[in-house]
Amino acid sequence: MELLNEAVSIVGYVPPFLFVLTLVVFFHELGHFLVGRACGVGVVTFSIGFGPELFGWNDRHGTRWRVSAIPLGGYVKFVGDENAASVPDRDALASLPPGERDRAFQTKSVAARAAVVAAGPIANFLLAIVIFSGVLMTTGRVDLLPKIGGVAAGEAADQAGLRAGDLIVAIEGRPIETFMDVTRLVSDRAGEPTRFEVDRDGRRFEVSLTPRLVEEKSRFGNQRRGLVGIRASMDPTDRRIHRFSPPEALVEGVKETGFVVTRTLSYLGGVLSGRESVDQLGGPIRVAQISGEVAGLGFGALINLAALLSVSIGLLNLFPVPMLDGGHLVFYAAEAIRGRPLSERAQDIGFRIGLGLILMLMLVSSWNDIAHLANLRRGG
Repeated sequence: MELLNEAVSIVGYVPPFLFVLTLVVFFHELGHFLVGRACGVGVVTFSIGFGPELFGWNDRHGTRWRVSAIPLGGYVKFVGDENAASVPDRDALASLPPGERDRAFQTKSVAARAAVVAAGPIANFLLAIVIFSGVLMTTGRVDLLPKIGGVAAGEAADQAGLRAGDLIVAIEGRPIETFMDVTRLVSDRAGEPTRFEVDRDGRRFEVSLTPRLVEEKSRFGNQRRGLVGIRASMDPTDRRIHRFSPPEALVEGVKETGFVVTRTLSYLGGVLSGRESVDQLGGPIRVAQISGEVAGLGFGALINLAALLSVSIGLLNLFPVPMLDGGHLVFYAAEAIRGRPLSERAQDIGFRIGLGLILMLMLVSSWNDIAHLANLRRGG
């Protein structure tokens, strides 16, 4: 019975997972597609998913729009591409008639090719901004004032003499408007002395706190963050509902997208320096599980998850790894500097290295997913 319940639960994760992934992938590929068309590149295929085609149609420009059997991604294939990763098919390119050759991706200028490649990640960032902004415009946001409601005994805040009723005005010189600002800044500064400016009954003073690193386990995985031992005031007078106009929501959407990018880069920097662990990296299984859990909180939570995933995919694709968009941009930068493309051998070696790195990332993330599910089953 327990295994049956688990199987039913896993099946229930599939629809929200496919919704989130399809939305994010579609807009990523749409970015490539639209800029490619604008630059005069012929588009052979626009596919949602991989593998055999389930159904599709041709548009008036000759592009085959298709939905494929394996719904884990998608691709746009341009004239002159060998595969979905935009590896050039040099033999096919050489055999194209002149009119068709002019529509090939590889025959376009470096600037045009770079624009087409960069359009995918940019579309992901724009999608996230639109989602964050749209949610703020339609539902608003409940903000807690950065007032301390309680202090945990023995923690950094207690040792520094902070107490309930204190209002946090700034951290490291950055103005604080909500308690969420406090949480975000403190979470990223574990082990680092951090300067707090506090208002107590109209009198301002500064204290230095060093957040303690804590590891929290949840159904979504292990999370490491800094903690100083304070909680927000839950007094109704210390909370406010913020309604956003379209311009305000747009600004906040940009800020939220920037925060996700900054936090992701900070985590990756921590992995490289040894401060963070790779066990927080998750793959499709973790994304599916989180999608299913978040879907239970409502459509607003699920669409916010899509925005977070969109930022992550956009940022990942900008990494300078061959086979990813960022790797292509590195090749084009080298071509612009040298005045000619890198040799075919150099590009082939680069693509092989990129494939190896991507497979390594997939193995690590999949291992983490399996270990996470095992821990959940043990109740750990």
